[in-house]
Amino acid sequence: MPGDEARAVIVEHGAGRALFLFRRHIGCNGNFPVSGKTKPDIMKTPNSYLSSLPTTIFTIMSQLAARHDAINLGQGFPDTEGPADIIEVAAAALKDHRNQYAPLTGLPELREAVAASNRRFYGLEIDPGTEVVVTSGATEALAACLMAVVEPGDEVVLIEPLYDTYLPALKLLGATARCVRLQPPHWSLPEEELRAAFGPKTKALLLNSPMNPAGKVFSRAELELIAGLLREHDVYAVCDEVYEHLTFHVKHIPLMTLPGMRERCMRIGSAGKSFSLTGWKVGYVTAPAPLASLVAKAHQILVFATAPNLQRAVAYGLNKDDAYYVALSGAMERQRDLLRDGLHRLGFATLPADGSYFVVADISRHAQGRTDVEFARWLVEHAGVATIPVSAFYDPEGPEPPRSLIRFAFCKQPALLQEALNRLEKALSKESAPS
Repeated sequence: MPGDEARAVIVEHGAGRALFLFRRHIGCNGNFPVSGKTKPDIMKTPNSYLSSLPTTIFTIMSQLAARHDAINLGQGFPDTEGPADIIEVAAAALKDHRNQYAPLTGLPELREAVAASNRRFYGLEIDPGTEVVVTSGATEALAACLMAVVEPGDEVVLIEPLYDTYLPALKLLGATARCVRLQPPHWSLPEEELRAAFGPKTKALLLNSPMNPAGKVFSRAELELIAGLLREHDVYAVCDEVYEHLTFHVKHIPLMTLPGMRERCMRIGSAGKSFSLTGWKVGYVTAPAPLASLVAKAHQILVFATAPNLQRAVAYGLNKDDAYYVALSGAMERQRDLLRDGLHRLGFATLPADGSYFVVADISRHAQGRTDVEFARWLVEHAGVATIPVSAFYDPEGPEPPRSLIRFAFCKQPALLQEALNRLEKALSKESAPS
């Protein structure tokens, strides 16, 4: 492999992948020969799909942010600690000699708190003994729910733009994604395209509401359309609702509450999002008993149990009164407004953001021919602000994604958001100034 070609491979794929390609180029699938050997050891290639996955845009942008001392509005995690009383419960629970494996499906007190939360907010009557499974975060819950219903050859309907782990999770299960695109600038759900995505092989639909990255909260009319298709085609729903308590003047409606959906839905919640404790990785699945038992089997294979002290603290948190949740969404809404209004003053159009941690901005006025990826990189290098290009949230094997949208996270302290806006204004003014 010539030197220039090798360097190009390293730049494109990273050193590890480049080494693998070089070995294949010279006919060596395993280790290089060592002294005294004339024949190399042969090693079979590892998982081809995982080997083919590139470095994620989140890793790339975070590394760039660190290199340029940028404000990171790319990844969605708060820059403040969660409620002090919840943290104190977790700390105290470490010292009371209950640090061995928790029950497979979770501590009874947390399962009871999850059931009570479903009743309080949505009127759902849930059996905590058979219809709740505690998981090590919502991403593990997602994997367990998909494992519970999806088999090789099945099709799963996804709605784009989508959270970046959905597609890999399906591919590793041997399933095929049938993607339906929301239509900007209002994130409209196209009915005909949605209907066309369902067929005889459709096993499940994965619904994210409130939605990352779009910030969309699906309306009752949209949910009724989806529910009708699930009934018509006998399809399950995996409902990623981790931002359920982060909506702004719109009501979050779980698909599970609609007629005929109770027996079809697996509903995923997240303590990390509800209590601004994303590093804890405690999630929970609410599902009818036959599905919950399968989710539990998948959970047993994946991680088996979740930290007991964190479970006890989350149970305490879920029992907080309504004022906590009102204050949480109110604070996040003010941060959204601060960032969104500032972006408007700088000439960015923004798309509706009725929930989640994120607002999407249209860069057309400032792009000067750059794609979203190129513009996001420019912002890090010249403005000191990291964002995520929205094209990263589309199927790379699908049609060309939008190239004029970037995602900002507003789950940061107001002073930091204002500093980010100041940096953007300075960089954009400098670029537009006559030379």
